[in-house]
Amino acid sequence: MAQPEPDPRGGYPDRPRGRFWWLKWVAGALLVTLLVGEGVYLWPRLHESWLALTEIHWGWLALCIVAQAMSLSGYSRVQKQLLHAGGVDVSQRKSLSVIYGSTAMALTLPAGQVFSTAFTYRETRRWGATPVVASWQLAISGVIAAAGLAVIGMTGALLVGGSVSPFTLLFSVAGLVALMYAGRYVSAHPESIEGAARWVLTRVNRMLRKPPETGMNAVRTTIEQLDSVQLGKRDAALSLWWSAVHRVADVVCLGAACFAVGADPVLAGVLIAFAAGKAVATIPGAPGGLVYVDATLIAALTTAASISASQAVAAAFVYRGVSFILVAIVGWIVFAFLFRGRQHVDLEYDVELERRETTALQERRTVADAVDVRLEVEPLEVEPQQRPPSPE
Repeated sequence: MAQPEPDPRGGYPDRPRGRFWWLKWVAGALLVTLLVGEGVYLWPRLHESWLALTEIHWGWLALCIVAQAMSLSGYSRVQKQLLHAGGVDVSQRKSLSVIYGSTAMALTLPAGQVFSTAFTYRETRRWGATPVVASWQLAISGVIAAAGLAVIGMTGALLVGGSVSPFTLLFSVAGLVALMYAGRYVSAHPESIEGAARWVLTRVNRMLRKPPETGMNAVRTTIEQLDSVQLGKRDAALSLWWSAVHRVADVVCLGAACFAVGADPVLAGVLIAFAAGKAVATIPGAPGGLVYVDATLIAALTTAASISASQAVAAAFVYRGVSFILVAIVGWIVFAFLFRGRQHVDLEYDVELERRETTALQERRTVADAVDVRLEVEPLEVEPQQRPPSPE
């Protein structure tokens, strides 16, 4: 392969510049101009926001912190209640510690939701949850939280006189209730899932030219684990209640942040700002939705909550300082003291746990098959009832 000839002055000749080499300099100059312009434009508002922060009302700030703690406690109660429905009893302290640790991961790490979900799954498995129960708890708690956020957003739109139909709100609530009842039905009638799975697998295996029973062992294992989930009315009601506490307390935290900087926000605007900020936070990007969540909160508080731009900037700073920075600090401290020391043995523990559970399921299935075979080979004999002797 031909190599470039070295330059007599040493090194290699410079590569020719492209036709549009000047575009990067133009883009850099435009970016610097934009930042300088925004700084000049926002400086009076930032100065006013700083004045509002220096005159902060400490009582409202304390309420903001307490409300955020109640919000996380409510979410840990949801996790605890759903695990109880799956046959796993865990203390509130353990559940809350996992919520703080997973929240810190979700807020600060790139792709934090992935690490947060994996961490919660691993810890619930340590508490004795089967893979299906652990995954079921994560899915249902996420659905409940999303439904609560939708209800808050639509309630704010209705209060502000928006065009949201009341039927949309009722449809969201009805969908959540239907999901809860569907979960109860599935856990109470696992044979219906096995029949449907057998019907699908038989046709798929026929298309792939495989034996009809291929994959049914995995289905039976999943159904055996799902059979332990008994989502009763009490567990469902308590899960919904604590999820409402989780969301309402977070809204109170945002409202208290507004009052802490001397603002007097409209309730509907606070609800809309909260829903918009949480919805934007789900977009992958910067950890914790840094920058664009703050921009969304400022814009929504200014337009919908009827407070000044300087107050909106200060309120967003206080709210994010509590719900983002303070929670992340506490969460990482909890993780360092309770979970960091055993992370290096997690893989070995998971492998051993999977091996023991697989062995136990195989032993139970072997015993059940042996009983079925014995009943087929040696049918139960019932002695005929002796008739009393005739008087004749």
